Amino acid sequence: MERLSARLLSWASLIDEKTLAQAHTTARMPFIHPHLALMPDAHLGKGATVGSVIPTLGAIIPAAVGVDIGCGMIAVRTHFTKSDLDGRDLAELREQIERAIPLSAGRYNNKIVATAAPRIAELEALAENNGFDPAQYAGNWRLQLGTLGSGNHFIEVSADELDRVWLFLHSGSRGVGNKIAMKHISVAQRLAKQWWIDLPDPDLAYLVEGTPEFTRYIRELRWAQHFALLNRAEMMDRVVRQVSEFLGTPVDEQERINCHHNFTESEKHDGKQVWVSRKGAIQADAGRPGLIPGSMGTASYVVEGLGDPQSLNSSPHGAGRNFSRSTARKTFTHEQLREAMAGIEFRDTDAFIDEIPQAYKPIDQVMADAASLVSIRHTLRQLVNVKGD
Repeated sequence: MERLSARLLSWASLIDEKTLAQAHTTARMPFIHPHLALMPDAHLGKGATVGSVIPTLGAIIPAAVGVDIGCGMIAVRTHFTKSDLDGRDLAELREQIERAIPLSAGRYNNKIVATAAPRIAELEALAENNGFDPAQYAGNWRLQLGTLGSGNHFIEVSADELDRVWLFLHSGSRGVGNKIAMKHISVAQRLAKQWWIDLPDPDLAYLVEGTPEFTRYIRELRWAQHFALLNRAEMMDRVVRQVSEFLGTPVDEQERINCHHNFTESEKHDGKQVWVSRKGAIQADAGRPGLIPGSMGTASYVVEGLGDPQSLNSSPHGAGRNFSRSTARKTFTHEQLREAMAGIEFRDTDAFIDEIPQAYKPIDQVMADAASLVSIRHTLRQLVNVKGD
């Protein structure tokens, strides 16, 4: 860990100057308490740095949570081993998963299936309790539950160091969460202009605790975070079902872990109750299980938090980008993607060039930087990869 200023600590050994400048700008906001923590995977983001832990006293910056509220990971350890998949056509399994779960931006379910119905009822009740109608943001939000999205979201079948099969996926609150986030970012920016607040970046506009705008944001934020949690659970149930059908045997779940990495919680740090916005970071209290994915084609990790107080009990959420998507598409080729994915069943398309492992920081270095934040329980290697365009 390196103390970069009184209110900025960093665990990142690989970081560029623009990202550092952005983090310094955020750390200078007057309500940061006690300090901003930069994770090993930190990289440039919108307003606030992706891979940062931002504790705020009496205020919240909506853009510091980001537009994919509640984005995170879920993993299931099955009773199967890699030998159960050996000799089988894994392309068939990939295609079964692709048929069961809508992929890509703007792709949603055609109907509400049996596993989704009770989750939707739970979300309807939560929205009513929180005094808002999600349909004002997305009329089809119910059909969005159980859908993956695109970008760096994925579904994987992997094997750990003991050849045990894990099911692993990454997604968030989909279109409805995005629209909730954009609405409140806009409200914060409007209020900043209304009250002549001079901001170093418009995306650092904030809402003040105790105001109606703050209260509404927290209520809708918490709903979107829960949507994301249930969205992952719904998709995982479908993946479990497809694996069961593919192998002809029900999956015996040995363990299930579901965690956010874009979210806000009220926590006590340095003697004060603060709002901790983790924008690309997971909660890593002592003993808490967590999930840190690598990039497409590299290892992912099941971890346990070590409860480092200086990190505000946090750890990285993944590899972190080294190249922007547009730069990656100009830098790498389809053939290089194929080489990086050798031995892994995936949909072979140049649509995924911007997700090539070389576009990300080396996950091994990220995990080495995080050695004081988490311990590694399992190392997962992909066998099957499913992504949306």
